[in-house]
Amino acid sequence: GLGFNIVGGTDQQYIANDSSIYVSRIKKDGAAYLDGRLQEGDKILAINGKDLKDLRHKDAVELFRNAGHYVSLKIQRRLQPQNGPAGHRGDGESGGLPLAAILVPGLALAATAVWILLRYRQRM
Repeated sequence: GLGFNIVGGTDQQYIANDSSIYVSRIKKDGAAYLDGRLQEGDKILAINGKDLKDLRHKDAVELFRNAGHYVSLKIQRRLQPQNGPAGHRGDGESGGLPLAAILVPGLALAATAVWILLRYRQRM
């Protein structure tokens, strides 16, 4: 296979009022994973030049199954939100460091610097 799962279609809308086909999961060590360009959440607009608009889910699956050895996908990249994680990644990992992992050490360092400065001034 191509190494990824899809969701969507006219009969199984993944997003309300949107019958597009989306990548739901990329299988580790599969073709898409090894290629590295496709991402979970990407909208697939066409496969081998065939438009995926207004297809039922099973018809889209059939197009992928019969795509052949050389596959060309036209995709639309999922937009990343400006403040917050990209969404559930499904692998148990978050999209980045929690804010506390950055603020706590920074505040501790600042407090230590103030304490050293005050101690230094008292000795003068």
